[in-house]
Amino acid sequence: MNKEALRSKYKTLRSLLSTDEIDTMSMDIANKALELLIWDSSFYHIFLPIQKQKELNTEFILHILQGKDKHVVVSKSNFETYTMENFLLTDTTPLKVNSLGIPEPVDGIPIANHQIEVVFIPLLAYDRNGNRVGYGKGFYDRFLESCHPDTVKVGLSFFPPEDKIEDSTSEDVSLDFCVTPSEIFKFNKENKQ
Repeated sequence: MNKEALRSKYKTLRSLLSTDEIDTMSMDIANKALELLIWDSSFYHIFLPIQKQKELNTEFILHILQGKDKHVVVSKSNFETYTMENFLLTDTTPLKVNSLGIPEPVDGIPIANHQIEVVFIPLLAYDRNGNRVGYGKGFYDRFLESCHPDTVKVGLSFFPPEDKIEDSTSEDVSLDFCVTPSEIFKFNKENKQ
């Protein structure tokens, strides 16, 4: 399937999930993520979910990060340049929901992209090669391109991978891992297209 068809398919699949199902699967994903060997880093980027899109509830991963005294980084989107500015999430960071329903920091302590060691990435779909499909604006591709080459990219998904995203390109930044409620998929860099 191509990206457009996959966006439609997975938006529909997510729309059928209840709030309880989303919370249960989100907690299972957070618990599964504890199996990853990523917890020795200091700076972790996490997305705050768009509730109307029935995105994964990242609150459970956030609790893990706070319990481990990690630096948590969140983004503010610039819709003119399709880029993201990153800020340290603290108890005093003011958050506001933007016009697309994304909770974002109003301001705060800026964090440079190269400081971020692990990124938890939202997605609609992904394939067995680690290619992902988002909402199509390229925010995360631009952001990940500007991160350190060793930054670990972890997708989070309610669903298993597709076999192949037909129209993936070399400009798409691929995942290192994707965590589902029951399984972790690890992607071999040598198999990337």
